[in-house]
Amino acid sequence: MKHLAVLGALLASVASPALADDVVVGTFGGSFGEAVAQCHIAPFEDASGDTVITQEGSSSQFASMVRATGGSSDFDVIYIDNSFATQLGSESLVESLDHAKLPNAANFDPQVWGPDDSFVQFMWAATALAYNPELVDTPPTSWSAVFDPAYKGKVALPDISGTAGVHFLLAAARLNGGDIDNLDPGFEAIAKIAPDVQAYYTQADQLISMFERGEIAMAPWYTDRAASAAAGGVPVKIAYPTEGGIGINVTLIIPKGAANPEGAYGFIDTILSPEAQSCLAEKMYEGPVNPETKLEGAAAEAVPTEAYPTLYFPDPEVVAANVGDWRARWQREITR
Repeated sequence: MKHLAVLGALLASVASPALADDVVVGTFGGSFGEAVAQCHIAPFEDASGDTVITQEGSSSQFASMVRATGGSSDFDVIYIDNSFATQLGSESLVESLDHAKLPNAANFDPQVWGPDDSFVQFMWAATALAYNPELVDTPPTSWSAVFDPAYKGKVALPDISGTAGVHFLLAAARLNGGDIDNLDPGFEAIAKIAPDVQAYYTQADQLISMFERGEIAMAPWYTDRAASAAAGGVPVKIAYPTEGGIGINVTLIIPKGAANPEGAYGFIDTILSPEAQSCLAEKMYEGPVNPETKLEGAAAEAVPTEAYPTLYFPDPEVVAANVGDWRARWQREITR
């Protein structure tokens, strides 16, 4: 019922009719949303004269909304994790992207495009270990640190409703001999520490205040959010486990029934430009996909290009096909 209430509230918030030149965009909130406003929305509005209307949410919420509107979407563009984008594409709920309408993507690597051009990736990041250097003497080197009794009651975990939660489950499974096709070891390991978890976060920026107050010593978190928080003075650092962080490919889709596809293409092309890619890397330390992007200063140091080859990227089709069952099991065995 809680999920339905949240979905209803989100649908209601975009129910008002948009003007012809408006571009209605679903994006993530918090510090990421602030960076989107500066790096994507402002330059697009300045160049086009159109107005962008945003609605914040998570990938799972946006996927539910696209399904609920069944081919008559309230959105023109949606920021969404590639597993959810893949699932929506398999359900014929997104438009196939026309490369000719995205000139900034002319030289992109073919792997950034979804099946049948159902999406285009615009950045990469990872889920790794965030830790408070004031509470953790030695930087963690393994996902096993989350399960260390020394941090009992001082660990926050991502809820499986978000991408980081799925990623941590996969990491826990791989750490204990499982894999994406056998998550039993992951569920069993997490269930053992579940009673002592300080909090299960559902929005990425919820961790900021917990780190600031010293409530937690460690949490699986997005590398970009952690780097941004650290730049703002939050006592947090990122460690890449030797087993590999879990890679994130974040994408853009045009859902079926978008009212302003022309505006949608213009907005996406702006996001894919070297200038916007550089801006997002500087604001949020996101890895760019445009090969013409130039990074300097803090962004060049913080975007971990050397860590990219070590990341594990889950098969989005496998995730999309099974994540519903994983969530149901998580609710039964972990957060019951």
